[in-house]
Amino acid sequence: MSSKNQDTAIEPPVLPAAWFVKARPAKDVLPANVMAAARRAPGRPKAAVTKEAVNIRLSADVLSTFRAGGAGWQTRIDAALREWIAHHQGAAA
Repeated sequence: MSSKNQDTAIEPPVLPAAWFVKARPAKDVLPANVMAAARRAPGRPKAAVTKEAVNIRLSADVLSTFRAGGAGWQTRIDAALREWIAHHQGAAA
């Protein structure tokens, strides 16, 4: 913090012990809709199509090529495998 801001800084109030004695849980004082909104699941929403985590061994040069493209390299591998499937589906039949 710069010295300019130090002069105007506001200190938070010190709450007396009596305040904490009277304090109640949020669920007891807030409306149900507010509590429901605050109770959301952590993390990002579930995708409609989920992916499965797997372990796969790839050649070092293949992996480095995909990683060199930066973020999203796993998605690019997924797309490359999908493209291979699209071109080879039914070829084995």
